[in-house]
Amino acid sequence: MAQAKKRQRFFEVDMPIINKDTQLYGFDLESLKNKIISYDLTRLLRGKGALLKLKIKIEGNNAIAEPVELLVLPYFIRRMMRKGTNYVEDSFSAECKNAQVKIKPFFITRKKVSRAVRKALREKARAELTSYIKNKDTETLFDEIIKSKIQKILSLQLKKIYPLSLCEIRIFKVEKAIEAK
Repeated sequence: MAQAKKRQRFFEVDMPIINKDTQLYGFDLESLKNKIISYDLTRLLRGKGALLKLKIKIEGNNAIAEPVELLVLPYFIRRMMRKGTNYVEDSFSAECKNAQVKIKPFFITRKKVSRAVRKALREKARAELTSYIKNKDTETLFDEIIKSKIQKILSLQLKKIYPLSLCEIRIFKVEKAIEAK
């Protein structure tokens, strides 16, 4: 006896972080569970090349995409770099309310600066970011990074050490989720 073939069809997936929805191709809703989709935010952010990775969760009869990683694309950073400037980057893990996250800030100074100034910028940024995110959940953090609220606050704090021409969170990634107690 021949088995009936299962047909693939499109399923609606809601992305509440950016107030959009998309369609994914699959056999059934359960086959889409835990899939990672990449969404280009370049148009939404008016030319700032960014990519948002979302993981699909099934709630009832709906597929909802939750953000897992946000990264600024390398072409945007190359476009922002100029001669006669320095860049400062860092990478560290920190705890927020409901997850452990990896943060990679990236700064471009206005002129060439000494190594001591770059180190001071790096340390101040790490201290500010860890204290800022420790009492917020990942949803609000992703939202604030997309809307550049964190970058603005950080730039104002680092301006006291040295003024920056670019202050960006290059990568923000959820390493592991912490269950609520």
